[in-house]
Amino acid sequence: MAFFLPDKDSPVIWRGPLKSGAIKQFLGQVDWGNIDYLVVDLPPGTGDAPLSVAQLIKNVSGAIVVTTPQDVALLDSRKAVNFAKKLNIPVLGVLENMSGFLCPHCGEKIDLFKVGGGEEAAREMNVNFLGRVPLDPRIVQSGDSGTPFVEAFPDSPAAEAFNMIVEKVLASLNGGE
Repeated sequence: MAFFLPDKDSPVIWRGPLKSGAIKQFLGQVDWGNIDYLVVDLPPGTGDAPLSVAQLIKNVSGAIVVTTPQDVALLDSRKAVNFAKKLNIPVLGVLENMSGFLCPHCGEKIDLFKVGGGEEAAREMNVNFLGRVPLDPRIVQSGDSGTPFVEAFPDSPAAEAFNMIVEKVLASLNGGE
């Protein structure tokens, strides 16, 4: 939406119907070309945006629930898993983001938010656990420059973890695990 706003500080102040209408336009009136996958990154929760996407895209291949490992984040993640299940959207798995911090000086892993909450929730909810992506301070740098982190730092532990998760998801979508 940022490309359609008058400037970078302009807010988007919409209630559900306007938001749903914009999602409908993006999904139905944009020529996405010949693509194998369309990944829709949604805000946490089970509100208007996820419901609109679920209703507008027929035959959704699956949902990936991204969480951080702390209990408060897992509350929303569990709801997102159950939301997908109620709408008959296959849950491809849970990804634990910000799972440990890698010190840029010594490489030591520090568990800022704790580790394992996503894996435990996935096990309890009987869905795949896709893996953990550690927090890397260079994510800020690549985000600010507009360069995808996995492109800017392909040999980093975070990029390697992310790429392994992508491989798992693609294998799952293509019939293998």
